[in-house]
Amino acid sequence: MTTVGLLYPGHAAEDDFPRLEITLDTDIRLPLFHTETGEDTYQPGVLLETGAPDRLSEGVEELRLAGAEALVWASPAGSFVYGWAGAHNQIATLARSAGLPASSTAFGFVHAARELGAGRVAIAAAWPEDVTTFFTEFLVAGGAEVVSSGSAGVTTAAEVASWRVDRVKELALAADHPDAEVLLLPDAALHTAAFIPELEEALGKPVLTASQVTVWEGLRLTDRRIWAPTLGTLFAARRPAPGAVEPKGVEVRE
Repeated sequence: MTTVGLLYPGHAAEDDFPRLEITLDTDIRLPLFHTETGEDTYQPGVLLETGAPDRLSEGVEELRLAGAEALVWASPAGSFVYGWAGAHNQIATLARSAGLPASSTAFGFVHAARELGAGRVAIAAAWPEDVTTFFTEFLVAGGAEVVSSGSAGVTTAAEVASWRVDRVKELALAADHPDAEVLLLPDAALHTAAFIPELEEALGKPVLTASQVTVWEGLRLTDRRIWAPTLGTLFAARRPAPGAVEPKGVEVRE
């Protein structure tokens, strides 16, 4: 069994993670701890508080007791708002506190884009434009070229969590660009786990979403490779050996 502990801010789209666990259909477990968020608003000052060390440390012991082998801070904005160097310091502090490998969804997007060989990206964000700018700068610091970005201007996670697939697809299509090799849906409050292939079909390219990338990043930390095409191109990049049985999720050992 592989156990990836997740630190998730507040309550919004956390039900994506049990769905992802079921879809993987292996011995992977994704225990989750809800961290405090304070005010539900996408403002830089509030996001800095959301990602403060004391907030992240709250769930460490509980996730350790759950058998976590690695931890992922599942708040992109609560990480990249610190900037590239600051986000590294945030995760290093978390790793020291937990005594485990750690990362964040923000770094997961950088690593996942590299995994797909995608240097040019488009951003479809539900946040206000100033928060999206922080993410753009973070991606550029990580070596990506942001060819387009869109911001829906939503100010609360609660509103974003209520969006259905048509609204998410509308956001993605509006922000896409022909030169982008992959499209990023970075808000962790968006429900996306049930329809990533549908989004990829609509755009004709890989799509990376917050919940999908969070789980992939945690598995990367534990050196697990899972083939699960129902979770999009990111989980279909490494195929199982010819003749292998193909359940919902197939482990690929290298």
